[in-house]
Amino acid sequence: MIQNSSVSPTVAYFSMEIGLDPDIPTYSGGLGVLAGDSLRAAADLRLPMVGVTLVHRKGYFRQRLDETGHQTEVPDSWSPEQRLEQMPQRVSVKIEGRTVHLRAWRFMVTGTEGNGYALPIPVYLLDAKLPENDPRDQKLTDELYGGDSRYRLSQEVILGMGGVEMLRAIGYPDIRTYHMNEGHSGLLVLALLEEQLNGSTVVTDHDLDAVRRQCVFTVHTPVPAGHDTFDVEMVTEVLGEPRLELLRLAPAFEEDKVFDLTAFVMFFARAANGVSFRHAQVTRDMFPGYQIGAITNGVHAGMWTSQPFQHLFDRYMPGWRRDTGYLRYAAGIPAAEIRATHVVAKAALLAEIEKRRALKLDPAALTIGFARRATGYKRGDLLFSDLDRLRGIARKVGPLQVIYSGKAHPRDDSGKQIIEQIFAAAKELAGAIQVTYVEDYDMGIARALCAGVDLWLNNPQKPLEASGTSGMKAAMNGVPSLSVLDGWWVEGWVEGETGWAIGDENPNEERAEIASLYDKLEYSIAPMFYRQPTQYAAVMRSAIAINGEFFSAQRMMWQYYRNVYESNGEGFPS
Repeated sequence: MIQNSSVSPTVAYFSMEIGLDPDIPTYSGGLGVLAGDSLRAAADLRLPMVGVTLVHRKGYFRQRLDETGHQTEVPDSWSPEQRLEQMPQRVSVKIEGRTVHLRAWRFMVTGTEGNGYALPIPVYLLDAKLPENDPRDQKLTDELYGGDSRYRLSQEVILGMGGVEMLRAIGYPDIRTYHMNEGHSGLLVLALLEEQLNGSTVVTDHDLDAVRRQCVFTVHTPVPAGHDTFDVEMVTEVLGEPRLELLRLAPAFEEDKVFDLTAFVMFFARAANGVSFRHAQVTRDMFPGYQIGAITNGVHAGMWTSQPFQHLFDRYMPGWRRDTGYLRYAAGIPAAEIRATHVVAKAALLAEIEKRRALKLDPAALTIGFARRATGYKRGDLLFSDLDRLRGIARKVGPLQVIYSGKAHPRDDSGKQIIEQIFAAAKELAGAIQVTYVEDYDMGIARALCAGVDLWLNNPQKPLEASGTSGMKAAMNGVPSLSVLDGWWVEGWVEGETGWAIGDENPNEERAEIASLYDKLEYSIAPMFYRQPTQYAAVMRSAIAINGEFFSAQRMMWQYYRNVYESNGEGFPS
């Protein structure tokens, strides 16, 4: 549809983390999994793309939880030598005046299994572990989001500047668009600017426009604290004074003391977008004067649809792997078949829980899932705000059980405390409501959870959920959401048809949201689940037909191709 196999990539997709495979720990959470889903969908659509990231030899981390929920971390080391193809090319970057040599490993993203139409996309993972490097530089591609600000900035030099150099060395002559997935790769702008200047010390408007024509940017973070900023003195030490002067071409400095990488990228992006309609609105307030569009995230159907539902879709909608728009026809699947297929997916989840936690859960009980990064604004403990009310709902309507999973960043003490609070609530609810926490959240357990629970819970503080994708993965498997109206759910919510809203669209009113959460469980969701199973199955079916169809990575990547890669963002809604 887009290209044939002889066409060279025209889009280079840069991301600090990419979830390539459940067994390759090159991702930490939603951003990396989204990047992997983006490339898988691009392969399905035969988009002319290539990906660039870092090898992260020690991964993110393996999570260990004790009986109180106290989290400790150990490295998640892996060996690219055993999984990937090493490229012969070598390039180098300058960091603190030292030459840092880089190699690359190649992983081929193949798209949806069974889609013979897909065109594999190469992803290059940059690696500084070479004997000719200083020992401290050999570690720069070890840890994802590890180390201090200097370590982070050095990694961003490797990703952005080293990534451009590596693509040149491997031989990609036709790249016209560099897609920066979040600001971590923003220093690729500096590499393109130096290439444009070709040694000249005079920068013209023509030079700036030439660089800008090549750069597009997706921002994921709706709060200023989530954007990379660096002390100017440290930036000078890492990059050198001449490069600092090039950075000053953009209005990205605060009182000449702090360099804002996101502001730098925004200045040089020909098109920039948020990851949901609501998030784009928030981002425009953060960066006034810039045109910021919206392309709502999606998830890769082939990756996140469980085997039971894949088989069901194959029978009723055989074209869904090649074109996820066919998921709309799920509206014609009998509710009884939706329910029977979910029973199989739920049994697989409960078997996995029993294997991991030595715990038998009730297959007939209303099972709620909550799995995402453990951090304060996600409010993982909100469900336990009133334990007596929760016990009362279980007594009155029917049994409840809750499955949690998610890692807290090693330096996020508030996130770690939330995990401990969930463990404490589970202890208090013992005998009334079964609550379990699955440690070491990864793509593998995410696939089982999103498919096997009966209800997906999401209750972040508004408007801090840029998009969220876990509920989309659940929808692919017919699991409806109970969520606050933020991020993607503002667009996907049809009350009582695709799921249920917690509260309304007004600013945060936590007490009202808590009351709404309990009311929806007690008066709408649990009674329907236990007393009207056919109607509940109809909601599950609508989640697939309405949300599964639209919130797919294929739709997302087609929008990127038409509205960003082939244009300057003119197709964005304002």
